[in-house]
Amino acid sequence: MKILVIGSGGREHALCWKLAQNPKVERILCAPGNGGTAQIGENIAIKDDDIPALVALSKEKQVDLVVVGPEMPLVLGLENALRQEGIPCFGPSAYPANLEGSKAFSKNVMADAGVPTAPFRVFDEFDQAVAFIKEKGAPIVVKADGLAAGKGVVVASTEEEAIEAVEDMMVRQSFGAAGERVVIEEVLKGEEASFLAFCDGINYALLPSSQDHKAIYEGDTGPNTGGMGAYSPAPVLPKEKYVETAELCIKPILRHLAAKGEPFKGVLYAGLMYTEDGPSVLEYNVRFGDPECQPLLMRLETDLLTIMFACIDGKLNQIEVKSSTQTACGVVMAAEGYPGAYPKGMEIIGLEEADAMEGVKTFQAGTKLVDGKVITTGGRVLCVTALGDDLAEAQRKAYEAVAKIHFDKSYYRRDIADKGLKRLK
Repeated sequence: MKILVIGSGGREHALCWKLAQNPKVERILCAPGNGGTAQIGENIAIKDDDIPALVALSKEKQVDLVVVGPEMPLVLGLENALRQEGIPCFGPSAYPANLEGSKAFSKNVMADAGVPTAPFRVFDEFDQAVAFIKEKGAPIVVKADGLAAGKGVVVASTEEEAIEAVEDMMVRQSFGAAGERVVIEEVLKGEEASFLAFCDGINYALLPSSQDHKAIYEGDTGPNTGGMGAYSPAPVLPKEKYVETAELCIKPILRHLAAKGEPFKGVLYAGLMYTEDGPSVLEYNVRFGDPECQPLLMRLETDLLTIMFACIDGKLNQIEVKSSTQTACGVVMAAEGYPGAYPKGMEIIGLEEADAMEGVKTFQAGTKLVDGKVITTGGRVLCVTALGDDLAEAQRKAYEAVAKIHFDKSYYRRDIADKGLKRLK
């Protein structure tokens, strides 16, 4: 089989790595890919949002399956376009992809489906949004409606900060069209968890819980990033609560979308906040998280290709999706300055030594392969991921592997999974 993976991050390297384990997979293409995917298959320099070019490539190369990593191609309708050409695609069609593509759409679906979430209002007019903020006071959350590369959310501690955020989005249009509409909602306080499920439109198969670390600095301080590390399972969401939690946040969404004639097929990701009143949904994503994907795929025992076709064909109830009882921990190594300006072009050494460790895999993100050398090209550079019999062992092995890797001006958090360990004490 020939597979095309869309995207360029650590998630896509992990997807290529896992798919390559199936003996039926003869060739993997990745668009645009990175230094890690180049060592598994062939990178093709097409941007992940160029839908016509991706469809043309899929036809030209006669691929048997397209696997979409990031959200943008899904929101732009890549699955719809491929389906018209008879090419199987793992990922939802454009309508359900709006769960991530539009925060207003997502919140309205949650309200209609009875999913617990923070009280909210949607605004198209700047003056009305400002009046609402003055009425409600702070703290309060302001979200750009559309996709803003993970940067369109402001948790404002004062009214002035909230109004400034609305002005930035709606008037100055810092996020372009994504900020023309805003969602303003109450602040939820607690501990977060990520809960992902494979879906075939009706049936779902749960992955273990995980927890991402968004803030750049230790102790969850500093600006938010795309994610500085993740581990699975997350003690805040133990295994005995999976079924109950799915009834709360996965099943109602699938039922609602199926009733609309727009079934969700792919990976549905619920971002949960565990408050004093129980779990509440912060957001939905319509694809694997990054870096949650890396620890989750390290633990996944069922063949990924089999799962993906079961989702596409509506036959997920005919297979068993199993994950290892081991724990996984992934630590992101970034370039200094990220998520702001950061240097590029540093050579990475020590990758082979890290990967030689038992139960360790280094997934590449912001990298490229140049004359056999791996060079940094992005802010998040690597996700060093390790398996262990418990969380303490997985964390220890991940950091031991990190210590074997070097590139100039590197940075990583030293407290990934500490929250989980604290809960286990």
